[in-house]
Amino acid sequence: MVKKQNLFVKSFEYLMLIVGSILMALALNLFLAPNVIAPGGVTGFAVIIGETFKIPIYLTNLAINIPLFIFGAKTLGKKAATRTFFTTAIFSLILKFTPMAPVTDDLLLAAVFGGLITGVGLGIIFKFGGTTGGTDLGGSILNHIFPKFKTSSFMMAIDCFVVVLAGLVEGKAEITLYSIISLYASIKIVDMILEGPSYSKAFYIITYKPEEVSEELMKVLERGVTALKGIGMYTKKERDVLLCAVNRSEFATVKELVLEIDPEAFIMVTDMVEVIGEGFSFHLDDEGIRLVEK
Repeated sequence: MVKKQNLFVKSFEYLMLIVGSILMALALNLFLAPNVIAPGGVTGFAVIIGETFKIPIYLTNLAINIPLFIFGAKTLGKKAATRTFFTTAIFSLILKFTPMAPVTDDLLLAAVFGGLITGVGLGIIFKFGGTTGGTDLGGSILNHIFPKFKTSSFMMAIDCFVVVLAGLVEGKAEITLYSIISLYASIKIVDMILEGPSYSKAFYIITYKPEEVSEELMKVLERGVTALKGIGMYTKKERDVLLCAVNRSEFATVKELVLEIDPEAFIMVTDMVEVIGEGFSFHLDDEGIRLVEK
């Protein structure tokens, strides 16, 4: 049973890698490449090479990613390396067999929608354990050579170089600016897909009535409450700080309950990227087995 579930999970993950690759290829051929918008990374560099030397984008993508993969496969680990190779190959094949058909010649629309679709594709690929090689792998290799600098710093430097180069090749500063817009859009979408939208809130409540507030929150919302010990640095008195994670829909209810019991309570609210545990989400291990019950 576990083996069948594991096979299903892996098959689904590889299917999603293909979906992500298709979305990236569509973004490139429909929006970015026809307008010479280079949203960073190897793909952006391939757009520049294609425009300058008329070399197909998929060939440049393979020509750069294959050596990177050979030199950097060890840094990825077996699972990530396998999926990176698979994704790079699928992405290049899709690029080869899909025609370049510009949807719009409006640079702003092309930059925004190309970046958004690229971000969705990349986010799906990253979420299911793959990478597209390129900037990620190049940054990792450079980090091993120059360990004083972070991988993210190298990735940013590569992306910046590519978007500036795009403007220089076309002789238009606007191309660089639109490429930056596209890069920013894709990064934000990737972050949203990987981290999820902020549907959960964390309340930090400082109150003189911690027992009453806790009991009411647990009774009405059926949420756990944790008491943290704090000291007011002005009064030097010890106070309880209550921590409670709730869904966005419960936001107003928490404030009303707390202030009804203690109108002088001090409330701080912050967004939670992800909450795993009872009453929230669960996650799976490598075998596809649920680790935390919903």
